[in-house]
Amino acid sequence: TLLELMLGIAILAILVVVGMAQYSNYEERVRVSEAINDIAAMSLNIRQLNFNDGRLPASLDEAGHAGALDPWGRPYVYTDLTGPGNGAARKDRRLNPLNSDFDLFSMGKDGVFKPQISHRDSLDDVIRASDGRFIDLAQKY
Repeated sequence: TLLELMLGIAILAILVVVGMAQYSNYEERVRVSEAINDIAAMSLNIRQLNFNDGRLPASLDEAGHAGALDPWGRPYVYTDLTGPGNGAARKDRRLNPLNSDFDLFSMGKDGVFKPQISHRDSLDDVIRASDGRFIDLAQKY
């Protein structure tokens, strides 16, 4: 009976470990989805401001998104690329800029990013690319 009890506890422990891993994956997918929705909404707002004023806002504060945090608790990163010197533009693996108007992204789970999205530190970033036609994880671009 002691052997049966230990076997039952071992099976239960295995099920808990598998369940926790699945829940963690689900939680991360939800956070990525939230970031995608946030970036899409902010992008739309920024484009509307551009159509109304003829210029892009200098910061997210100016666009009405002061203090906006991504699902991991970090601020979103915005860069206006229409001004002089757009060397801060995020780039794909061939070093082509992702956008021609503005960059808007979340640094993702690890909170670290590099200018080139194919770099290991940037694969978990939620990015806006192709002037808004793509919003998803950098590793999917």
